[in-house]
Amino acid sequence: MARRGFLKQLSGDLSFVDSTPFAKLLDSCASSKSARHTRRVHARIIKTQFSFEIFIQNRLIDVYGKCGCLDEARKVFDKMPHRNIFTGNSIICALTKSGFLDEAVRIFESMPDHDQCTWNSLLSGFSQHDRYEEAVECVINMQRQDFVLNDYSFGSALSACAGLRDLKMGIQIHALISKSPYSSDVYMGSALIDMYSKCGSVILAQMVFNWMEERNIVSWNSLISCYEQNGPASEALEVFLKMLDCSRIEPDEVTLASVVSACASLLAIKEGLQIHARVIKCDKLRDDLILGNALVDMYAKCGRINEARWVFDRMPIRNVVSETSMVSGYAKAASVEAARLMFTKMSERNVVSWNALISGYTQIGENEEALSLFLLLKRESIWPTHYTFGNLLNACANIADLQLGKQAHSHVVKHGFRFQNGEEPDIFVGNSLIDMYMKCGSIEDGCRVFEKMLERDRISWNAMIVGYAQNGYGTEALELFRKMLALGEKPDHVTMIGVLCGCSHAGLVEEGRRYFYSMTEEHHLVPLKDHYTCMVDLLGRAGHLDEAKNLIETMPMQPDAVIWGSLLGACKLHHSITLGKYVAEKLLEIEPMNSGPYVLLSNMYAELGRWGDVVKIRKLMKQRGVIKQPGCSWIEVKGHVHVFLVKDKRHPKRKEIYTLLMSLTKQMKRAGYAPDSCDNEVYEEQSDSEVEHTSFYIMGMPQDVAAAI
Repeated sequence: MARRGFLKQLSGDLSFVDSTPFAKLLDSCASSKSARHTRRVHARIIKTQFSFEIFIQNRLIDVYGKCGCLDEARKVFDKMPHRNIFTGNSIICALTKSGFLDEAVRIFESMPDHDQCTWNSLLSGFSQHDRYEEAVECVINMQRQDFVLNDYSFGSALSACAGLRDLKMGIQIHALISKSPYSSDVYMGSALIDMYSKCGSVILAQMVFNWMEERNIVSWNSLISCYEQNGPASEALEVFLKMLDCSRIEPDEVTLASVVSACASLLAIKEGLQIHARVIKCDKLRDDLILGNALVDMYAKCGRINEARWVFDRMPIRNVVSETSMVSGYAKAASVEAARLMFTKMSERNVVSWNALISGYTQIGENEEALSLFLLLKRESIWPTHYTFGNLLNACANIADLQLGKQAHSHVVKHGFRFQNGEEPDIFVGNSLIDMYMKCGSIEDGCRVFEKMLERDRISWNAMIVGYAQNGYGTEALELFRKMLALGEKPDHVTMIGVLCGCSHAGLVEEGRRYFYSMTEEHHLVPLKDHYTCMVDLLGRAGHLDEAKNLIETMPMQPDAVIWGSLLGACKLHHSITLGKYVAEKLLEIEPMNSGPYVLLSNMYAELGRWGDVVKIRKLMKQRGVIKQPGCSWIEVKGHVHVFLVKDKRHPKRKEIYTLLMSLTKQMKRAGYAPDSCDNEVYEEQSDSEVEHTSFYIMGMPQDVAAAI
């Protein structure tokens, strides 16, 4: 019917008094976005006396632009013998809509005059196509030329400030709005909340919301989204509840998607289930793609992978976000096989999908598979992100493969990471590099990365301090800690673990005590079990065994096998058999099937020549069915990993290994080395495992290097 009416109008008498009927027809074409009808009207206009009328030609440019027919709009514009300011406005609007901003600027600059519409068209184009700096410059120029900004100008200006995360400029635009007739406009208030949210200023967003005399669904959604994205996420739920209680506005799919995302951040499964129940009851919401994705992500992050799959399977439409959420959920639930299967079936994959799967393999210790996935990602020409490299470096650190770590570092350098905070912070890539180098024992490389970082956070300092301590550089760890404090950086629990380990390795008992008690007195940190373990290790190494025992027995939490094991090792070191027996009994109460305490106590008796007690310990092990795990060590030579077990004679080069081992033993004896024959368990482990792998390492090395060793 509408089409017949249009044809009737078009085929009527062409001898119109003016061009108004054609203008109305073009309005109809603009409303329906019909390029075909626009061309037919244009064909009729050409046959009339209005074919060169500026008014109707301007309308043609405008309607062609709105229908996406930029070439036709250009042709009309180019053929116009005369133009006015509205001509320029129409073609600029058509060009900016299609993204041809540079051409729009050229026409703007060629125009003798501009009005508010001209400026707004250019400003809107810059803002919509992410050329935010030019949008801000446009606003500044409008002000300089005394053009009054209207609601369209302010909307585009706020969008540009949000895109730039430019809070200072956003506040200035807000000041202009407050002096304008739009200060109490509900749409302007919503735009201000959105701008402050994207600039990370939750307080100012809340203040704007509080000042608003009228609020609509966009206002509530903007504030809920603000808290969901910037935190605290719990406030997003509070605002949602206020929305339900204080307003007659019903939440829409955008509201609920933000609330569900907040539940995901908080792992608030109870609230998430309530929102899901609300969604199920509404036909309009049930099939929404964005809301469905949010629900899948929420269930996955809360560890409810079955519920996530239930929502996923019932989604009528899915996209890469839906599938990636499932991959991530399976990976976090340690179901990497299911994650890999989902990943393989994905019709489209993005870098987030790859990151989720790589992270999953890293988390369960399948580091080699994570590295293989990274190589596959590179082959498929996927551009890795800082998260990709964080996972990659973590995998290299876990397997302590320095060569692979250095190759990963070269990729990081090629991708131009600068290790700084910002819109896309990559500072944690630098932290991952430090951690990898420290775990691989390459202290100098770790230090170089630390020194070259443009910015550092607490994790950067922690990685260095803990890395120094773990590698035996206790003095350097403490020196760096003092530098950290001097620069005003606040330590956390991880920092203090590194500091106490550093004191232990350096034998600095007094400093260790002082740092331990400074945790509560100076840094307001409550010591955890790990800090007590570090202190016991420090005191035990230094021979303060009774003090270490008293610290364990007065600590506010139940001691575990690790802390008792540390004291037992110290008892052996300092030949304290009485305390050693007491500690071993404590250990066996916690882990009765652990062979470690039996072996250590047996060796302590052997050192004192108490062979009867050694026999008793071994009989007790047999009676209780405790089996001592054989010693094991491994080494990589020319890209191949060789594993050595105690008394294992299966290695293909065992003859060469034992020949070299005998030669080394003779040289050691000539040099005055005499193993403690009483400490038979430890010596057996060393001779049959570690020395075998050392011998093989020397065999596999170039001759000149082996000679140097």
